[in-house]
Amino acid sequence: MLFDIDHPEVVDAVNRALYEDVGSGDITTDACVPPDLRAEGRFTARQQMTVAGSELLHLLFDEVSIQKYSGDAASDGQVIAIVRGQARSLLTRERVALNLLQRLSGVATLARRYVDAVQGTGVTILDTRKTTPGLRRLEKMAAEAGGATNHRIGLFDAVLIKNNHITLAGGIRPAVVSSLGTDYPVEVEVRSRAEIDEALHLGVDRLLLDNMTPEEARDEVRHIAGRAKVELSGGITLDTVRAYAEAGPDYISVGAITHYAVAVDINLRIEPVA
Repeated sequence: MLFDIDHPEVVDAVNRALYEDVGSGDITTDACVPPDLRAEGRFTARQQMTVAGSELLHLLFDEVSIQKYSGDAASDGQVIAIVRGQARSLLTRERVALNLLQRLSGVATLARRYVDAVQGTGVTILDTRKTTPGLRRLEKMAAEAGGATNHRIGLFDAVLIKNNHITLAGGIRPAVVSSLGTDYPVEVEVRSRAEIDEALHLGVDRLLLDNMTPEEARDEVRHIAGRAKVELSGGITLDTVRAYAEAGPDYISVGAITHYAVAVDINLRIEPVA
């Protein structure tokens, strides 16, 4: 299962979303809908998409039948999931369920487009930390559902020395040397051939080439010649990602996967049942 619905951060995110929306109670539903009425709701795709987060429905509804799991493709008109239970509960939790499914499936759908764009090149598409505050774990799971690979979950699980680190540490050498004493692989952002050579001499595991053209990236990848893994980033779009992939890097990181993803169109139709 791509979505770990038992993860504390996932459970907390869903509970916070419910509290944010429901608060002290759904006054409209409680006023309009009989308390003993049962209902069935169908989540239906209204466009082509990669589904993400359907497993979360188990945290929101008592009776759930998932038709499309995270990572599955869904086309217009296909049912993603069916939920049943007290009509009041279904209606009260409708918006939270849709917000989560639409947002996360939007992330997965965009991730899949990037992954498909570099198919056959051997390049791995990475996500970034450009996520919605409080939803990182969910958005990272959604990116993975779309075929991307999670880069860093947070600052705590990898060493990535960027320009500001280098400036504040007094240069690449002191920044890298002090980081080599950790138990983590070391990646460093480089902006010139001189910085590439200095980082390679220090024995870093990965080089991050930022804001280069595909042609510039190709030249540097050839110069690095496998002495370190190479990641490209910076303004890479769906229109340009293939050209960057053909420059020969190992990875391309794309903040747009989570930063610019648009929620997809999913409908929830609720009907009474006997």
